[in-house]
Amino acid sequence: EMQLVESGGGLVQAGGSLRLSCAASGFTFDDYSIGWFRQVPGKEREGVACIHTTSGNTYYIDSVKGRFTMSSDNAKNTVYLQMNSLNPEDTAIYYCAAVWGPLPMTWGGYDYWGQGTQVTVSS
Repeated sequence: EMQLVESGGGLVQAGGSLRLSCAASGFTFDDYSIGWFRQVPGKEREGVACIHTTSGNTYYIDSVKGRFTMSSDNAKNTVYLQMNSLNPEDTAIYYCAAVWGPLPMTWGGYDYWGQGTQVTVSS
């Protein structure tokens, strides 16, 4: 049973920080790519950042560069998204997803998904 479980969401004020965790079970992070996505009601799901667990290669969308950082702890089968300087536009449900192999060329190639964790940023 392959599962991803997100945690760490919550309510913060603008300018604050949160660290999201994505813990995997049923498989290991060997040669996997893990992505973070977010979605708000009425809007399309948006890819945010991704990391390849073996190489450490990362990618961030422009709106979060310099504010969000991904990292991985492969021994714990867990990846993290450190979010700093949060603003209300970051409010969304955040999902992690996984796919075996190198970073996909697009955001559409992920196979396994978590249940999401709510991030709310107040102004």
